[in-house]
Amino acid sequence: MTQKDITFVADFLTEHFNEAPELYNRKGKYFNVERVGQYLKDEDDDLVSPPNTEGNQWFNFLKNSTHVKESPLLFPYYPEKSLHFVKRQMEGVIDQCLQKPADVIGKSVHQAVCMSLYKTSQSEDSTPQLFKLPFLWNDKTSSIHYVLFTILENSISKIYILRRHTDTSRSVSNGILAVDFGNFVNSSINESSDSRCYSCLDAHFYDDETVTVVLKESVEQEGKERVLAQLPLS
Repeated sequence: MTQKDITFVADFLTEHFNEAPELYNRKGKYFNVERVGQYLKDEDDDLVSPPNTEGNQWFNFLKNSTHVKESPLLFPYYPEKSLHFVKRQMEGVIDQCLQKPADVIGKSVHQAVCMSLYKTSQSEDSTPQLFKLPFLWNDKTSSIHYVLFTILENSISKIYILRRHTDTSRSVSNGILAVDFGNFVNSSINESSDSRCYSCLDAHFYDDETVTVVLKESVEQEGKERVLAQLPLS
């Protein structure tokens, strides 16, 4: 260690571990604790060395502003407590805020329709993920909610479009349909007669009338293994 390092350590010990007679009546508190570590202790006890807020601009601002000081939006300050204590207090407030909406929303949700998309074996092995890349879209103009997804084992060349009216009492025609890509894009990117099949890597709604899909050629060839297509819903 250099002399400078030793000086730093000596100054630290001198500043933080001087004898503190006023703390003698507190068990195990015969010395001032290091001022950062006390904030991280997961205890409800008061800080041994609370911060000095004198001259703090924020506290002066609150003190001189009646409206802000009494605002319910300000989280109360606990100058004598550690960060763990404040964290638990904040978590309690947040849980209380979320409980009522959770109860109301939970009671308002009900099943509108049930569709069997696929069946899996009843073996003890973990069920593979068959439902992939679900994407939600709400068409506010026509009040229709869409879900785009693929089913891996069924057909990787198909993308499914499920649509429901936001008013659960109403129905829409073709509530669920599948688009089979197969080789329908060959004429636009490949003039040969070779049959090529495409699977869907990703799909999102571009707008209320258009779906954007990323297709992958089953037999990859350099420069032709990915296709970006814009498909009209019509």
